[in-house]
Amino acid sequence: MKLRILGCSGGIAAGLRTTSMLLDHDILIDAGTGVGDLTLAEMRRIDHAFITHSHLDHTVSIPFLLDSVAGTRGHPLTVYALAETIAILQEHMFNWKLWPDFTQIPNAEFPWLRFQPVAPGKTVELNGRKITPLPARHTVPAVGYLLDSGKASLAYSGDTIDCPEFWEALNEVENLRHLIIETSFANEENDIAHASRHYYPALLAEQLPMLLKQAEIHITHLGPGDQPRILSEIRAAVHGTAPSVLALGQLFEF
Repeated sequence: MKLRILGCSGGIAAGLRTTSMLLDHDILIDAGTGVGDLTLAEMRRIDHAFITHSHLDHTVSIPFLLDSVAGTRGHPLTVYALAETIAILQEHMFNWKLWPDFTQIPNAEFPWLRFQPVAPGKTVELNGRKITPLPARHTVPAVGYLLDSGKASLAYSGDTIDCPEFWEALNEVENLRHLIIETSFANEENDIAHASRHYYPALLAEQLPMLLKQAEIHITHLGPGDQPRILSEIRAAVHGTAPSVLALGQLFEF
């Protein structure tokens, strides 16, 4: 399996894209603004999108992707998400007001978009690739994802704050190699972090020892303009191997 980072920022600016990752050539993990850097040919090959939660920085490219290439494809894009997330997208995005309902275009029998509910711990297997939703705790219903090639696994937290069930799930993974985990705010903004349910360096350092497996740690979703301070605070607080910062365009093979 190959995972290419299309976006890993908590906001947008020149050179910054919000969260999206391309697994092999046909699966999106979240659909933030980074999807817009793909070519039309690359977009046409995407058949599946696994969404962590409903917030725009993780979903905004779904309607634009469909609008750009759905008419040239022979089958729908399948969006996998919690049932609660699907309900939010149907009510607030694909509602004929903010955007057309692509589950009804061209018609309900042959739509451009279909939804597939997922649940924590319930694995979806696509051509030998196992994708398992992981528990998360955010301001809206949310999950992370475990991507398992059989030889090795990569875990992605999505947007979350401390969630014991997340660490318990990771500790059951025998072949864990990478963990991508968010840290959105600096320590002095911990009140905002708690209100919006995001990690900050001191809390991350407190929680990481709950991971009993050896894995490379990669930090994502840093606030734009505050990246150096957040990373400095992480490296000062986390003992042992210092986490690395996830980079736009980074490629994981596992």
